[in-house]
Amino acid sequence: MRYKAIYPTEAIEAHRAFIARRRTTRPSEEYRTPTNDEWDEFLGHFERRKLSIGTCGRAFGTPCIHEHACIRCPMLRPDPTQRSRLVEIRDNLKDRTDEAEREGWLGEIEGLKISLSSAEGKLAQLDAEVAQARRTIDLGMPSFDEVATRTT
Repeated sequence: MRYKAIYPTEAIEAHRAFIARRRTTRPSEEYRTPTNDEWDEFLGHFERRKLSIGTCGRAFGTPCIHEHACIRCPMLRPDPTQRSRLVEIRDNLKDRTDEAEREGWLGEIEGLKISLSSAEGKLAQLDAEVAQARRTIDLGMPSFDEVATRTT
């Protein structure tokens, strides 16, 4: 068995060599400088991902598969500071579901229930993240006898 020490400069040089080898196998037009319009479109993508209750995490250039029903989307990352807004949305969905059931709007009920379930899931996600951030881990404190060596 052999061991080798790896230094940061070696890792950096190896990575640069890997990138250089990879670039030789890729079409050169992929490595051109983007135009101002392309750069603006790229930056605009991230601006358009900001929502009232969080941020959409879908990749650049991909369409929204949920037709902007963001509360249902697993790519929505809710903002903990917007929890009250999310509670308000959930409560509104409950009221709308009750109204649809009362009025017999069967076409509305299923969609509202999906959105309501998703809103409750996003609230649970927020609560779990907050609980995780607040959780402390007791590592314990060793006693003197456990760490001190006795020579008697």
